[in-house]
Amino acid sequence: MSNDEIGVTYRLETSGDIAALAAKIAADQSTGTFTELPGETEEVQARCAARVVAISDLPDAAVPSIPDPDGTGPYHRADVVIAYPLEAVGTDIAALMTITIGGVYAVRGLSGIRVMDIELPDAWSCHPGPQFGIPGSRRLTGVESGPILASIIKPSLGLLPSETAAVVRQLCEAGVDFIKDDEKLMNPGYSSLADRVAAIMPVIKDHEQKTGKKVMYAFGISSADPDTMMRNHDLVVEAGGNAAVLNINSIGYGGMSFLRKRSKLCLHAHRNGWDILTRHPGLGMEFRAYQKIWRLLGVDQFQINGIRAKYWEPDESFVRSFHDLAAPIFTETDRALPVVCSGQWGGQAVETYRRTGRTLDLMYLGGGGIHGHPMGAAAGVRAIRQAWNAAELDVELDDHAKKHPELAAALAKWG
Repeated sequence: MSNDEIGVTYRLETSGDIAALAAKIAADQSTGTFTELPGETEEVQARCAARVVAISDLPDAAVPSIPDPDGTGPYHRADVVIAYPLEAVGTDIAALMTITIGGVYAVRGLSGIRVMDIELPDAWSCHPGPQFGIPGSRRLTGVESGPILASIIKPSLGLLPSETAAVVRQLCEAGVDFIKDDEKLMNPGYSSLADRVAAIMPVIKDHEQKTGKKVMYAFGISSADPDTMMRNHDLVVEAGGNAAVLNINSIGYGGMSFLRKRSKLCLHAHRNGWDILTRHPGLGMEFRAYQKIWRLLGVDQFQINGIRAKYWEPDESFVRSFHDLAAPIFTETDRALPVVCSGQWGGQAVETYRRTGRTLDLMYLGGGGIHGHPMGAAAGVRAIRQAWNAAELDVELDDHAKKHPELAAALAKWG
């Protein structure tokens, strides 16, 4: 492909001919339709027609991914790369999603289709990307090396602002580097964002005054109305906050773009809703493609589940997601900080370290794994730090726990 093309890799499935289906998608999503057109000249095609670049066959399937009442197997599968001219798409994300992704799911003859990857030319580096990313997250949390240790307010919902502030004080004293609102906590009647900011920021500032460490707190500011979200952003900034939780699928590309252009906060992305796009292996979108768009839009920190997560996602999917985030799109500065989360308590630290390339450039988010430690939250934090120390030393957790009672207690409860 040339640097004037956008390459999209699709995993196609059909009872018919893969090559013919790929050609149909390329035509339907660019200059062609169901019949020949007098205006579709060679000049028009040269300028704007998509083209099939590669077809890599995969094993056939006996049953279709999408119900196919009229079809009969076997169902042929292949990864197909289609190149779209940059001149026809431009650098607008709405155009990219409409032309290369939105319409392909409607094509007749498919029994499965999944967007596996998007390869973007240099012109797409015009998007802002992360404002803080990995180095900014380290600077704002004061963690120069090692994992950034994080926690979340528990219970996720129900605490009044004063009760939330008490949990924040406990977590600060326990030694965490980062605390966040649960993604479900935005602006409920019992704990408005304004009241939460007023209750929490004095605790953050008091701890900073006493210890010199400013714990990063990410407030949930998401709103479908960009103006409301911007007012939420300003409320946090004016109170001295430095981070926000964003439900990226809920606010959309436009909301994210609007906020990033004006933002002074480190933007922590929660991807709830992504499962709709990816949980069926024969449909939707791979994280590799999905995350590139959000990173270009300006996500600084990206939640991606973890090893032995409490949700459906298998470990192999998490590991792929971690490596996807680690790969630059254009430069090192467009990498977002991976946030390892979902049922993490330290017992997964060694395996996480080994399977993600022995890197410490990550945030490790423990909720119940800190709050639920049998010796208390401070011991929960120490246990996770001890687990990561074991990972760095390349020793097994059971061996390391012999001299570390907090880790031993965590292993006894959850191991």
